[in-house]
Amino acid sequence: MLIDSHAHIDEEKYDNDREEVLENARAAGIELIINPASDEESSRRAVALSEKYPMVYAAVGFHPHDAKSYNFKAHGQMLREWAKKDKVVAIGEIGLDYHYDLSPRDIQQSVFVDQLMIAKEIALPVVIHNRESMEDMWRLLKEHFSPEVGGVMHSYSGSVEMARIFLDMGFYLSISGTITFKNARKLPEVVAMMPLNRLLVETDSPYMTPTPHRGKRNEPAYVRFVAEEVARIRGMSIESLEEITTENTKRVFGIN
Repeated sequence: MLIDSHAHIDEEKYDNDREEVLENARAAGIELIINPASDEESSRRAVALSEKYPMVYAAVGFHPHDAKSYNFKAHGQMLREWAKKDKVVAIGEIGLDYHYDLSPRDIQQSVFVDQLMIAKEIALPVVIHNRESMEDMWRLLKEHFSPEVGGVMHSYSGSVEMARIFLDMGFYLSISGTITFKNARKLPEVVAMMPLNRLLVETDSPYMTPTPHRGKRNEPAYVRFVAEEVARIRGMSIESLEEITTENTKRVFGIN
């Protein structure tokens, strides 16, 4: 069995066939799905789906794109309240994105730090989005990340050097469908060098669809293509990789 450690199945792209998508996942041997949020409404949806479907767990938080909508007092309290629910297992996805800059960078940083502090306070791991923001990301994590509660670098696609930095800080690295792309030059090196006990797999559905379905809507069932490519690179059986990544995902998110 596999776990899709990051899939946005609450998004409207699944509104017409969400039940079928979940059934596809079950048929593909997917045991659990972690559904991270990006703002207040998606946090509510993620929590609701976790309460409706046994295989779905939720993360709540504000994505850097949506940092400009974050109210420190009101939303901070909402995160604390959602975190009390049994199937809310992380704060995320949170972080910095300097590629699109959909929220001003100073606001992204302030909101990121606030959510890191909340995660430390309530002892939940964090799910991190990092795009073209390495210097500020490293600085803020050194100051505010708590290795005791843990965290995941979601859809990791950086260099081996960056991977070592995050691994040394105590992060898990989650590998998405980009590992199946022909132009994924650096990522196979990361997969080959990283310790197996820090490895997760994900789809980032409905985005980042792996080969052979690239160009179509992604879904959790396709995490198997990610796992198969990772297993090939590591020279191990898919069964062993399933067991290891499932154990890792349950450990970082505190799922029994």
